[in-house]
Amino acid sequence: MEYQNLTCEIQENIAIITLQRPKALNALNQAILTELNHVFSEHLSREIRCVVLTGSEKAFVAGADIKEMDSMTPIQSRYFARSGQLIFQTIENFHAPVIAAVNGYALGGGCELALACDIRLASQKAKFGQPEVNLGIIPGFGGTQRLTRTVGPGKARELIYTGNTINAEEAHRIGLANAVHAPEELMPETMKMAETIAAKAPLAVSLCKKAINMGTNMDISRAIEFEADLFAESFATNDRKEGIEAFVQKRKANFVGK
Repeated sequence: MEYQNLTCEIQENIAIITLQRPKALNALNQAILTELNHVFSEHLSREIRCVVLTGSEKAFVAGADIKEMDSMTPIQSRYFARSGQLIFQTIENFHAPVIAAVNGYALGGGCELALACDIRLASQKAKFGQPEVNLGIIPGFGGTQRLTRTVGPGKARELIYTGNTINAEEAHRIGLANAVHAPEELMPETMKMAETIAAKAPLAVSLCKKAINMGTNMDISRAIEFEADLFAESFATNDRKEGIEAFVQKRKANFVGK
């Protein structure tokens, strides 16, 4: 598939995806959602150990494409919401961690896209918010659910009910952003984290992600049992043998993802 609305660059085992609709502030329409789905479900191989997702110019994603939504019927809008939700679930469940490098506006669908990522690093210029109530609609790409799970129900209700936009520092304070960096340092710092993750045992990292994602929706008794199952699964890998041998021999481990 030839991408018109994003670029995907592979640096060794790290993928860098940049959304490229700058004139629309990278707003999410059906075309860009289709390309996002393809790049995560078809284009990226199991060899990828970390993904960096960012936006071009001054926006991460400024929201869903309002012009495209304007003529939607309720039935069409439900299809649009479910399409976005399923694509964001594909990103959320991707085998490797996904880091959102939030370089600017992350509003509406943009905030929801960032929430579907494992980690959010923000530029000092970043803005976050779920302003859908200003348009007479509600978040439709998972925002009511992921924002609540990320920052807690009280703060999520405040942001969603008021439609207020917050800056990067406030996003960091409430746990929506993991860290805040100067604009010129955002991508170098993001790549530094991506390289750190990519150097670890990829199967173990993937199992950790699976344990967190699935265990969060279980009661604690079932979740820790599930963790034990995945712990045992990690012991069946060559990477586990390599990691322990490297530790004992006081050398750097060479993980190959097997």
